[in-house]
Amino acid sequence: MSFFRTLHSRAKEEELMDDFTMGGEELHEALRHLRRLNKLFAASGPTVSGVAKLWESIGKPDKLTLMDVGAGSGDVNQRLLKWAKKQGIDMHIMLVDMTEEACQEARQLFQNEPRVRVQRADLTTLPDASADIVTGSQFIHHFEGEQLVNMVGHMLRTSRYGVVINDIHRHTVSYKAVWITTRLISRNRYIRHDGPLSVAKGFTRQDWQELRQRLNHETMTYEWKPLFRFSVVIPQQGGAIT
Repeated sequence: MSFFRTLHSRAKEEELMDDFTMGGEELHEALRHLRRLNKLFAASGPTVSGVAKLWESIGKPDKLTLMDVGAGSGDVNQRLLKWAKKQGIDMHIMLVDMTEEACQEARQLFQNEPRVRVQRADLTTLPDASADIVTGSQFIHHFEGEQLVNMVGHMLRTSRYGVVINDIHRHTVSYKAVWITTRLISRNRYIRHDGPLSVAKGFTRQDWQELRQRLNHETMTYEWKPLFRFSVVIPQQGGAIT
C-alpha cells in the first residue's frame, strides 16, 4: 500500500478482511490491534453523536435496542454504553458479524456486560425491524455502487427508527496518518494493508450527497467529526432530524 496514493475517487480493491476464506489467529490479532487504532483515532465519537441525535428525534425513550452490523470486536460500543447509562437509558446492543473470529473477540471483550449480545449472521438475512437503531462503524466503505445502496437499504429495513453510520473521511491527511500509525503499532498484514486502504475506500461530502440522492432520502444528514470521520444519520422515512 503506497504512502503516496492518490485519493481523487474511492478505491475499489478488496480488503484482506473481505476474504472470508482467511482468518485464524492472524485475524484475531488484527482485531485486537484494530481496537488500539480505534482508541487512537477516537473512532467511537461519531457513533455516539449519531445515536444521540436520532434518540432525541424519536422523543428520548428510556429504553433502546441497537444492532451494530459488521461489528468486529464491537469496541466502539463501550463508549455508547457509558453514554446510555449517563442518560438513564436502558440500552441493549446486539453485535453482528459474519466471521467467527470477530464474534469470539466480541464475546471476550463483553463477557461481563449483560447489555451486549453477539450473533454471527449476514445482515441481508436478518429480520425486518430487528432493533430500534441499526449502526455500522467502518462497515459500509467495504461496498460500492449498487451493493452500497443495497446494504444501507438492509440497514434501514432492519431498523425501527433509523440508521447511524460512522465511517472514514477519505483525505490525504487521514490516509498518511493511518499509513504511518499502522506501521508503528503493528506488523500484522491485515492492519498494514487494510488500515490505509480503508481510508482510500472512505467517503467525502460529495459521496454522501450522491448516496442520499440514490437512496432518495432527503432527511439523511451527515457531519464531519474528529478525527477525519463522518457521522451519518438516516431516519426512517417520515422521520426527520431537526
